[in-house]
Amino acid sequence: MDVERRHLLTGLGLVGAGVLVNSCSTVEESQPGGESSSETKKNQGRNQPEVTATEDLMREHGVLRRALLVYTETAARLDEDTSLSVLESLQKTAQLFHTFGEEYHEKKLEETYIFPAVKSAGGPAAGYPDILIAQHQRGREITDYILSVTQKAKLGGSDVESLKRAMEHLVLMYRNHAAREDTIVFPAWKLALPPDQLDEMGERFEEIEQAQFGADGYEDAVQTMGHIEAALGYSDISQFTAPAPSGT
Repeated sequence: MDVERRHLLTGLGLVGAGVLVNSCSTVEESQPGGESSSETKKNQGRNQPEVTATEDLMREHGVLRRALLVYTETAARLDEDTSLSVLESLQKTAQLFHTFGEEYHEKKLEETYIFPAVKSAGGPAAGYPDILIAQHQRGREITDYILSVTQKAKLGGSDVESLKRAMEHLVLMYRNHAAREDTIVFPAWKLALPPDQLDEMGERFEEIEQAQFGADGYEDAVQTMGHIEAALGYSDISQFTAPAPSGT
């Protein structure tokens, strides 16, 4: 009797183990694409939608626009606040604009690949690159000035006025500059390239970004801008909600 009972229990144990194994296999096979959960996690990064070359250029403009917003908001308060923390935040903004905007986005991408192709293609957009390159150069001069002034421990009245004007001029120029690139130059560049070559450019841009920054330069720039905005009190976007028009 004991022998039979042991045989019965052993048989039930084997059946239970088989059910458990089959259940685990079923759960793993039910993952999307027939992958196990571990394989799915490993491939999640690869399954993310690819960023196209034009999308990459325009989201980089988004980072630079956030830097311009810092200039605009801070220029308005410089008459009352030229504390070291404010000057340090402006210097960090100018440094980001220099490394990410001027040395990488402008020189390595736009001036090397986009502008020559747009000029060669002809058409209405072909007249823009020369003007845009001249504005790049003027922007670098202003950025150098902002970096120089914000290194001072204390600003005099003339320094404050000159810094405010420099930032205001830079903002006005680049707001027009980036808007024309986004709506005229980049679309013309996209049309000038066959689809396969446009895909190759997206991969090349990624390689340049990795070589320039050793990592994801865009993600780092977004994070840096977030820290700057937080230090200056600009991180809560709700504070910039427009008031209702008067008389409504």
